[in-house]
Amino acid sequence: MTSKRDNPFFSLEYQTTLEDLGSEYYDEVDAAKFPQHILKFRNNDLLKHLGLASQDVDDIHFIEAFGKFKKIRPFLALSYHGYQFGEYNPFLGDGRGFLYGQVKGINGQVYDFGTKGSGKTPYSRGGDGKLTLKGGIREVLAAEILHRIGVKTSRCLSLIETGEKLWRGDEPSPTRSSVMVRMSRSHIRFGTFERLYHLKRPDLIKKLLDVVINVYYPEIALDSDRYGLFYEELVKRSAQLVAHWMAAGFCHGVLNTDNMSIIGESFDYGPYAFINTYDPCFTSAYFDHGRRYSYGNQPLMIRTNLEMLQLPLMSVISPKVLETGISQFSYHYENAYRKAIFSKLGLTKNVHQESGLLEATIDVLRTSQINYHQFFIYLIDNINKSWWKEPSNILEKIKLPAANWVNWKRIYNKSLNEYSSDQVNNIINNLNQFNIKTPLLKSKMESLWDSIASHDDWEPFYQLIKDTK
Repeated sequence: MTSKRDNPFFSLEYQTTLEDLGSEYYDEVDAAKFPQHILKFRNNDLLKHLGLASQDVDDIHFIEAFGKFKKIRPFLALSYHGYQFGEYNPFLGDGRGFLYGQVKGINGQVYDFGTKGSGKTPYSRGGDGKLTLKGGIREVLAAEILHRIGVKTSRCLSLIETGEKLWRGDEPSPTRSSVMVRMSRSHIRFGTFERLYHLKRPDLIKKLLDVVINVYYPEIALDSDRYGLFYEELVKRSAQLVAHWMAAGFCHGVLNTDNMSIIGESFDYGPYAFINTYDPCFTSAYFDHGRRYSYGNQPLMIRTNLEMLQLPLMSVISPKVLETGISQFSYHYENAYRKAIFSKLGLTKNVHQESGLLEATIDVLRTSQINYHQFFIYLIDNINKSWWKEPSNILEKIKLPAANWVNWKRIYNKSLNEYSSDQVNNIINNLNQFNIKTPLLKSKMESLWDSIASHDDWEPFYQLIKDTK
């Protein structure tokens, strides 16, 4: 696996946005050395955002950069604190990863390359700083599936198996190891600001906030009210993000403030899961005994985290302005959630808002306990022009509890008739765009992992990635 071509990753336009902030925000670290470097996943789709053609990037280029970790810029383990399950933890930071580098994409935006499983840092707290192969596979899949249906998310650039055996309490051990590189818009977290508040450094809070606004909110950077506008926009982005999770049937699992991005992007997927049926009490993290981060609690937890972020931001933004910003959370969430559910139903016009369709859909999903994702797949597989003529024709072979099922069909028929029956292909395209045809339920994930663990058969994994395109 050799290449005579220069490694294109080393010629990217690297930025020093975070590096220039200074050592108050990070520790410089080195990567671990691994006994093997077996490239298992490379995200060719991301290369185009960097101005690279996939045919010009060899597998060995990924391994040199993101397995053997040739250093282009200093590797930075970022410092942060966070509220974990409601309790403040001042002993956090990048414990098994670092910022490999920041690069400018062809759209002019800055992207972070962040590692996971790259070895110990000053924040490892006794851990080995490594990542299990199963954990890496799970993050690759979560990011690709969510991206496919329009959720703003980080994505994995590469996953390399490293040949070590790891011991974990939540996986049969010893288990295989990996190192992953995540590409995101930013690795700055709510907890980055919370740490600076804990250290009583309002000067560093303002310095960081100015960088965040200039780099990630450039449209307001020159506005005299930019600090208040920043918080309003963050509230909006965060509300929309959790609305899209809820519509996707996605439960993040650990919504601590150190897992919250300062730009409203989804990242850092640990014990996540997609729901089987509509169940607000569904909890994906086995250690979340109080169901704090259950599926139905996610909007409340995101809002709570935004409220806790106000404490460090008060050194720059007045409490009144912050309160105005957070007061819009429910409005943004409800609008985004309604629009997302309508999109899953194939509908993209605003005329459905007062139709009762959202409420009727949730009522059917809740009372029938039909598989959440299969319900929408049934629509994709069966929609036809007869649905426009008569409500009873809609999913006529699907038998669900009578009263609310008949009501839902009536409302959905009325909504369909806002479109011409000749637009059925447009509806089908919408259904395909906003729904997961092969949902990553627990049984599916375990089946994928069993193929890899037992036979080193990666074909089901690659097929699922292909299905998300």
